Amino acid sequence: MKIALFGATGMVGSRMAAEAVRRGHDVVAVSRSGGSPVEAPGVTAVAADARSAEAVAAAVAGVDVVASALAPVRDGSDPRAPFAALYDAFLDGVRRGGVRRVVIVGGAGSLLVRPGTALVDTPDFPAEYEAEARAHADLLAALRDVTDPEWTYVSPAALIAPGERTGVFRVGGDALLTDAEGGSAISAEDYAVAFVDEIERGAHRGTRISVAY
Repeated sequence: MKIALFGATGMVGSRMAAEAVRRGHDVVAVSRSGGSPVEAPGVTAVAADARSAEAVAAAVAGVDVVASALAPVRDGSDPRAPFAALYDAFLDGVRRGGVRRVVIVGGAGSLLVRPGTALVDTPDFPAEYEAEARAHADLLAALRDVTDPEWTYVSPAALIAPGERTGVFRVGGDALLTDAEGGSAISAEDYAVAFVDEIERGAHRGTRISVAY
Protein backbone atom coordinates (compact mmCIF):
# COMPACT_ATOMS: atom_id res chain seq x y z
CA MET A 1 0.00 0.00 0.00
CA LYS A 2 1.22 3.54 -0.71
CA ILE A 3 0.47 6.01 2.08
CA ALA A 4 0.87 9.80 2.07
CA LEU A 5 1.56 10.87 5.67
CA PHE A 6 1.24 14.55 6.59
CA GLY A 7 2.94 15.74 9.77
CA ALA A 8 5.41 12.91 9.31
CA THR A 9 8.25 14.41 11.33
CA GLY A 10 6.31 14.94 14.57
CA MET A 11 6.31 12.74 17.65
CA VAL A 12 3.28 10.72 16.53
CA GLY A 13 3.80 11.02 12.79
CA SER A 14 7.35 9.69 12.89
CA ARG A 15 6.20 6.60 14.75
CA MET A 16 3.37 6.07 12.29
CA ALA A 17 5.89 6.24 9.44
CA ALA A 18 8.14 3.71 11.17
CA GLU A 19 5.22 1.35 11.80
CA ALA A 20 4.03 1.57 8.19
CA VAL A 21 7.52 0.89 6.84
CA ARG A 22 7.91 -2.00 9.27
CA ARG A 23 4.87 -3.61 7.61
CA GLY A 24 6.22 -3.12 4.11
CA HIS A 25 4.19 -0.10 3.01
CA ASP A 26 5.56 2.74 0.90
CA VAL A 27 5.33 6.09 2.69
CA VAL A 28 5.32 9.56 1.17
CA ALA A 29 6.41 11.49 4.27
CA VAL A 30 5.06 15.04 3.93
CA SER A 31 6.12 17.92 6.15
CA ARG A 32 6.77 21.63 5.75
CA SER A 33 10.50 21.04 6.17
CA GLY A 34 10.72 18.08 3.81
CA GLY A 35 12.66 16.08 6.39
CA SER A 36 12.52 12.29 6.55
CA PRO A 37 11.16 10.73 9.76
CA VAL A 38 12.70 7.35 8.96
CA GLU A 39 15.84 6.60 6.99
CA ALA A 40 14.65 3.45 5.27
CA PRO A 41 13.79 2.14 1.82
CA GLY A 42 10.19 2.84 0.99
CA VAL A 43 10.15 6.34 2.49
CA THR A 44 10.06 9.37 0.21
CA ALA A 45 10.32 12.74 1.96
CA VAL A 46 8.33 15.59 0.41
CA ALA A 47 8.07 19.25 1.40
CA ALA A 48 4.52 20.64 1.16
CA ASP A 49 2.29 23.08 3.03
CA ALA A 50 -0.99 21.42 4.03
CA ARG A 51 -2.65 24.87 3.94
CA SER A 52 -2.36 24.77 0.14
CA ALA A 53 -4.89 22.52 -1.60
CA GLU A 54 -2.70 22.54 -4.71
CA ALA A 55 0.36 21.37 -2.76
CA VAL A 56 -1.65 18.65 -1.03
CA ALA A 57 -3.09 17.42 -4.32
CA ALA A 58 0.38 17.14 -5.83
CA ALA A 59 1.74 15.29 -2.79
CA VAL A 60 -1.05 12.69 -2.64
CA ALA A 61 -1.38 11.92 -6.33
CA GLY A 62 -1.14 8.17 -6.87
CA VAL A 63 -1.36 7.05 -3.23
CA ASP A 64 -3.91 4.60 -1.84
CA VAL A 65 -4.71 6.42 1.41
CA VAL A 66 -3.79 9.67 3.14
CA ALA A 67 -2.83 9.79 6.82
CA SER A 68 -2.80 13.06 8.73
CA ALA A 69 -0.92 13.89 11.90
CA LEU A 70 -1.48 17.61 11.42
CA ALA A 71 -1.80 19.52 14.69
CA PRO A 72 -3.16 22.92 15.72
CA VAL A 73 -0.65 25.74 16.15
CA ARG A 74 0.90 25.93 19.61
CA ASP A 75 2.10 29.55 19.69
CA GLY A 76 -0.35 30.83 22.31
CA SER A 77 -2.92 32.09 19.80
CA ASP A 78 -6.42 30.65 19.44
CA PRO A 79 -5.94 27.71 17.04
CA ARG A 80 -9.58 26.94 16.30
CA ALA A 81 -10.22 29.02 13.18
CA PRO A 82 -6.76 28.41 11.64
CA PHE A 83 -7.07 24.65 12.26
CA ALA A 84 -10.49 24.57 10.62
CA ALA A 85 -9.12 26.48 7.63
CA LEU A 86 -6.12 24.14 7.45
CA TYR A 87 -8.36 21.09 7.25
CA ASP A 88 -10.67 22.72 4.72
CA ALA A 89 -7.69 23.20 2.40
CA PHE A 90 -6.20 19.81 3.25
CA LEU A 91 -9.37 17.84 2.51
CA ASP A 92 -9.91 19.84 -0.68
CA GLY A 93 -6.39 18.87 -1.74
CA VAL A 94 -7.03 15.21 -0.96
CA ARG A 95 -10.10 15.30 -3.21
CA ARG A 96 -8.24 17.09 -5.98
CA GLY A 97 -5.48 14.51 -5.76
CA GLY A 98 -8.00 11.75 -6.45
CA VAL A 99 -7.68 9.99 -3.08
CA ARG A 100 -10.92 8.82 -1.49
CA ARG A 101 -9.77 7.83 1.98
CA VAL A 102 -8.08 9.67 4.86
CA VAL A 103 -7.20 8.57 8.40
CA ILE A 104 -6.69 11.37 10.91
CA VAL A 105 -4.83 11.68 14.22
CA GLY A 106 -7.46 13.12 16.53
CA GLY A 107 -7.58 14.50 20.03
CA ALA A 108 -8.71 13.00 23.32
CA GLY A 109 -10.50 16.07 24.68
CA SER A 110 -13.75 15.34 22.86
CA LEU A 111 -14.00 11.80 24.25
CA LEU A 112 -16.94 11.36 26.62
CA VAL A 113 -16.31 10.69 30.30
CA ARG A 114 -20.06 10.20 30.77
CA PRO A 115 -23.06 10.85 28.52
CA GLY A 116 -23.11 14.50 27.50
CA THR A 117 -19.77 15.43 29.12
CA ALA A 118 -16.51 15.52 27.20
CA LEU A 119 -13.10 15.21 28.84
CA VAL A 120 -12.26 18.80 27.90
CA ASP A 121 -15.27 20.02 29.90
CA THR A 122 -14.20 18.37 33.16
CA PRO A 123 -12.77 20.56 35.97
CA ASP A 124 -9.34 18.94 35.99
CA PHE A 125 -8.64 19.22 32.27
CA PRO A 126 -5.31 21.09 31.87
CA ALA A 127 -5.94 24.68 30.81
CA GLU A 128 -2.86 24.74 28.58
CA TYR A 129 -4.36 22.05 26.34
CA GLU A 130 -7.95 23.32 26.22
CA ALA A 131 -7.69 25.41 23.04
CA GLU A 132 -6.03 22.58 21.13
CA ALA A 133 -8.62 20.11 22.40
CA ARG A 134 -11.47 22.34 21.26
CA ALA A 135 -9.85 22.80 17.84
CA HIS A 136 -9.77 19.03 17.45
CA ALA A 137 -13.37 18.75 18.67
CA ASP A 138 -14.40 21.30 16.02
CA LEU A 139 -12.66 19.19 13.39
CA LEU A 140 -14.46 16.03 14.45
CA ALA A 141 -17.81 17.82 14.38
CA ALA A 142 -17.09 19.09 10.87
CA LEU A 143 -15.98 15.65 9.67
CA ARG A 144 -19.29 14.13 10.68
CA ASP A 145 -20.83 15.97 7.72
CA VAL A 146 -18.14 14.83 5.27
CA THR A 147 -18.69 11.87 2.95
CA ASP A 148 -15.87 12.52 0.44
CA PRO A 149 -13.22 11.55 1.24
CA GLU A 150 -14.11 8.66 3.52
CA TRP A 151 -12.54 9.45 6.88
CA THR A 152 -11.60 7.83 10.17
CA TYR A 153 -10.67 9.94 13.20
CA VAL A 154 -8.43 8.14 15.70
CA SER A 155 -8.40 9.57 19.23
CA PRO A 156 -5.61 8.56 21.60
CA ALA A 157 -5.97 8.04 25.32
CA ALA A 158 -5.83 11.07 27.61
CA LEU A 159 -2.08 10.57 27.93
CA ILE A 160 0.07 9.71 24.90
CA ALA A 161 3.86 9.74 25.09
CA PRO A 162 6.87 7.90 23.68
CA GLY A 163 7.16 4.42 25.12
CA GLU A 164 7.09 0.73 24.29
CA ARG A 165 5.55 -1.01 21.30
CA THR A 166 3.55 -3.87 22.85
CA GLY A 167 0.83 -4.39 20.26
CA VAL A 168 -1.64 -4.87 23.11
CA PHE A 169 -4.35 -2.22 23.56
CA ARG A 170 -8.09 -1.68 23.35
CA VAL A 171 -10.06 0.03 20.59
CA GLY A 172 -13.22 1.90 21.52
CA GLY A 173 -15.53 4.59 20.20
CA ASP A 174 -16.62 7.97 21.55
CA ALA A 175 -16.12 7.13 25.24
CA LEU A 176 -12.81 7.68 27.04
CA LEU A 177 -11.17 4.32 27.70
CA THR A 178 -9.74 3.97 31.21
CA ASP A 179 -8.02 1.24 33.17
CA ALA A 180 -9.07 -0.23 36.54
CA GLU A 181 -7.49 2.72 38.37
CA GLY A 182 -9.18 5.30 36.17
CA GLY A 183 -6.06 6.11 34.16
CA SER A 184 -6.11 6.58 30.40
CA ALA A 185 -2.84 6.14 28.52
CA ILE A 186 -1.24 4.79 25.35
CA SER A 187 2.31 4.84 24.07
CA ALA A 188 2.89 6.68 20.81
CA GLU A 189 4.28 3.41 19.46
CA ASP A 190 1.11 1.44 20.21
CA TYR A 191 -1.05 4.28 18.96
CA ALA A 192 0.87 3.98 15.68
CA VAL A 193 0.15 0.24 15.60
CA ALA A 194 -3.59 0.90 15.97
CA PHE A 195 -3.47 3.68 13.40
CA VAL A 196 -1.76 1.55 10.75
CA ASP A 197 -4.17 -1.29 11.57
CA GLU A 198 -6.99 1.06 10.60
CA ILE A 199 -5.20 2.12 7.43
CA GLU A 200 -4.85 -1.52 6.41
CA ARG A 201 -8.29 -2.76 7.43
CA GLY A 202 -10.53 0.25 6.89
CA ALA A 203 -12.89 -1.13 9.49
CA HIS A 204 -14.20 2.19 10.87
CA ARG A 205 -14.95 4.47 7.95
CA GLY A 206 -16.94 7.61 8.62
CA THR A 207 -16.52 7.46 12.39
CA ARG A 208 -14.23 8.10 15.37
CA ILE A 209 -12.36 5.39 17.20
CA SER A 210 -10.29 5.63 20.37
CA VAL A 211 -7.22 3.70 21.47
CA ALA A 212 -5.94 3.06 25.00
CA TYR A 213 -4.57 0.36 27.29
